[in-house]
Parts: sequence; structure tokens; C-alpha cells
Amino acid sequence: MLNPVHVVGTGRAGGAIAARLREVGLSVTAARDAPADADLVLLAVPDEAIADVAGRISIGPWVAHVSGATSLTALDPHERRFSVHPLQTLTAERGPEQLDGAWAAVTAETEEAAAVGYWLAETLGLRPFPLAAADKPLYHAGAAMASNFLVTLYRAAARLLEETDAPPEALVPLMTRTIENGFALTGPIARGDWSTVEAHLDALTERAPDLVPLYRALAEATRR
Repeated sequence: MLNPVHVVGTGRAGGAIAARLREVGLSVTAARDAPADADLVLLAVPDEAIADVAGRISIGPWVAHVSGATSLTALDPHERRFSVHPLQTLTAERGPEQLDGAWAAVTAETEEAAAVGYWLAETLGLRPFPLAAADKPLYHAGAAMASNFLVTLYRAAARLLEETDAPPEALVPLMTRTIENGFALTGPIARGDWSTVEAHLDALTERAPDLVPLYRALAEATRR
């Protein structure tokens, strides 16, 4: 067990992480400069700030970041280092419970670092899995597609329903059930109903032409 832990950054990720560590009984401090007696300094800062913050931390404690895409070299000159990326979307309006049951990518260069990373992930209520440093950008692209593009899809679909005076919130149970059904594909493309797809494109061309490229790209990806 590493205790005390110092968290740098108290935004969405840092706030939830610090709250969970306190919840399980660890001594947690939070400020930009780490105290000398910290066993672990955890950086929950924007990706572009990680290297600068890490460079101002005295050598000695374990140093880690929670970025999904950033290399461990951003933590130079520290050698006792790793990263734990919670594979979850976080909001400041909720507490540490939003970490429960989510997965976490652990990137480490030594067995000892991996063990510490797994300990941290499990302490946070996350389900850890190993991620090679070279694979971080590709992994994070997948995470962004699953989370960020879901927002894009909802907003695009909601706009079309609003255009017809249908309630956009009616899409939420549909999207939720799609997930609950294991992402089983239904609808016109699944059944090869291309006349309906063409009808969609005709309607979009007339009333929401800027969404035609998005629909075509998604339809082609879905067809494959």
C-alpha cells in the first residue's frame, strides 16, 4: 500500500480519484507541488501539462499519470513510474461512485510498477488490464470513438427528431437497449433494405444536407 498519496489536479478525474482514495482510508493531499513524504504522486492534469508538472517533482516517490494517450516518457526523469487510465467518462457533478466497475488500462515498464498500477486501479474500484506503451494512441482512439462519438451521434439524431417535433429524449431508451442487447445490429442495413437507406438519404439531402456525409460514412461502415 502506498500512503500518503498526493493528487495533482482536482478536475473531473482528479476529484473523483482523490475522493475515492480518501473513502478507502488513504491520506490524500492535493496541490500542484508534492510534499516530501508522499509515497505516490498522481498527475490528473491535461496531457500537455504532464511533462512540465512531472519535471518539478523531486525524485523519490512513485509518479503516475491518468492519461490514456500520453507516453510514460512524459514522466521523465522519474524511473518509478506508471500510468492508470480509467476507461470511463467522468463528470464533476458526480462522486467517486462513477469509477465503480469501470475498466482501467495500466501501462508500466517493470513488474514492480505494474503491481503498483494494479493496486491503484483496484483501490479505485476499477478492473485493470495491461496496455503496452506503443498501443496507447490506438487504444485511446477506440475509447474516444466509443464515448465522444456517441455524443456526436446522439446530437445528430436528436436534431433530426426535433426537426419532426418528436421528443429527442425518446432516443435514450433506444440507445440504452442497444447496449443492453450486446450491440446486436437491427434496422434497414442489417436486413439489406437499401430502399429505406436511400429514403433516409433523400430526406437528409432535403432537410439536413450537412449530415449526409456522416450518414453515408456510418452506413458504409455498418454495411461492412
